[in-house]
Amino acid sequence: MASTESTNTEFPYTLTISLPLPSNRLATSALRAIEVDTELSPFVRRDMAVTTPKEIQADTEEAKTVLETTYRATTNRMLRVAVNGFMESLGVVLGVMEELDVDVLEAEGVEK
Repeated sequence: MASTESTNTEFPYTLTISLPLPSNRLATSALRAIEVDTELSPFVRRDMAVTTPKEIQADTEEAKTVLETTYRATTNRMLRVAVNGFMESLGVVLGVMEELDVDVLEAEGVEK
């Protein structure tokens, strides 16, 4: 319990971003692509996980379709800078998924 209180006082600014994706495979792929880039600043901490949407009761791996990212920082400025960088990376990952994902290519092939 003391470590949680210590973390809250050292990193008082927090933000949780929940990004719902169409499938567990896409959510897991996004997690793996982004988590390799660690936070460079010692003043920022990031935790990422793939979770189940709140409205779904199932606890299967396939039900986990939300990429949940929690940032903690020592100042609001450090939080903003870290989240801005994350959003840029996320934009690239989602763009690549949209352009190159197998399911997207299969769907385009069916339409043509």
